[in-house]
Amino acid sequence: MFKQSGGLIANLVENGWKLALTVVDLTDWGRGMLCALGIDFGTSGARAIVIDAEQQLLAQVVVTLSQPEQPQVWRATLFDLLGQIPAVLRQRIGAIAVNGTSSTVLMCDAQGQPRSAVLMYNDARGAGQVDFLRTIAPPRHTVLSPTSSLAKLLWLQQQPEFAAAQYFLHQADWLAALLHGQWGVSDYHNALKLGYDVGALRYPDWLTDLDLAPLLPQVMSPGQVIGPVTASLCETFGLPASCLVCAGTTDSIAAFLASGVAVPGEAVTSLGSTLAVKLLSETRVDDSRYGIYSHRLGNLWLVGGASNTGGAVLKAFFSKKELVELSKQIDPNRLTELDYYPLIKPGDRFPVNDPTLPPRLVPRPASSVRFLQGMLEGMARIEAKGYALLQQLGASPLIQVKTAGGGAQNLAWTALRQQQLGVPVSPAPQIEAAYGVALLAQSAL
Repeated sequence: MFKQSGGLIANLVENGWKLALTVVDLTDWGRGMLCALGIDFGTSGARAIVIDAEQQLLAQVVVTLSQPEQPQVWRATLFDLLGQIPAVLRQRIGAIAVNGTSSTVLMCDAQGQPRSAVLMYNDARGAGQVDFLRTIAPPRHTVLSPTSSLAKLLWLQQQPEFAAAQYFLHQADWLAALLHGQWGVSDYHNALKLGYDVGALRYPDWLTDLDLAPLLPQVMSPGQVIGPVTASLCETFGLPASCLVCAGTTDSIAAFLASGVAVPGEAVTSLGSTLAVKLLSETRVDDSRYGIYSHRLGNLWLVGGASNTGGAVLKAFFSKKELVELSKQIDPNRLTELDYYPLIKPGDRFPVNDPTLPPRLVPRPASSVRFLQGMLEGMARIEAKGYALLQQLGASPLIQVKTAGGGAQNLAWTALRQQQLGVPVSPAPQIEAAYGVALLAQSAL
């Protein structure tokens, strides 16, 4: 329906940011049509995507940032993204939603000013709080991790700045509040690792009994309308006064939503540095022994786990060019019978829970093609075993897998995976988290 008009049309380098803007030809675009804006904050940058009522991508802005742990950089980047969207689109944005990295958190005062350092998604300063959490939280709960939001809040409670804090917020919560002006609002995807009960849709008593409970955010459903964009931002950016801000989600859930998966039994495998699987299920599955937990998606559940195998292992042995050329020479119909478990270093949690599990990459054949194929076969078996474990624990039967990440384009790997999984495997049509969170915003329209 729309044509790309020149692709990359602007680059800006300033204060460590690099901005790229892509738009489509808007000549024939219906000016009476409302569109939705999704904003994604990841570990190294941010992206904004505007879609129309038919879920067609109208504009995309990308900014990389050198200081992802600084709220002032988040704020400047958010407003920079808004300012770079073409004015003709800003005037028609009917709803906005934001996603951020899971368990990236901060405390702020009543005016939303940060009162603590940002604790990033992988910050493990809460490790000393896990023993206490085991005494109050149910066994195998998602908060029983040094990087959970609740472990971080307990750690922050022991810091001097805690006395000045009024709200404890996730990255997406804080960014969205800059748009709608209501501090202390979250969504049940971000709040899962804070201890929110996504089954009962309430905070459990063991959490609300803690003296830090007043800092906990109000929790809404992802996509639920929080309120309109503030009048000052509407004036600054030319947004309509009726533009709504919706509760957001995490970056990984947004990427899943972008894939278009909607039927129980459909799944997404992300083949990046690691191998992560997410299966849409009618049944909830949580088991901290394997790092398995479920996000609520309406009346369904998104059940997932992640292995340490994946692209990082491949890159340790092959260049990108070698991976492409050697993969073309693989015959998926002639298996190597090599019994590999590809890891960079000892230890895996899913689908095998063994922190001492050694990498298994011997014997190494003389042929590089055969060595690579053996590694891909091993990863395919790990993926299949992962989905089998989810189903053994009660998740819906697997019927189809869509693939995201760099490995999605490897045809030989896809064929090997399909043999192991026994279901159709195909690339996900869309993988950008900003697109997925734009779909959330569109649901409000």
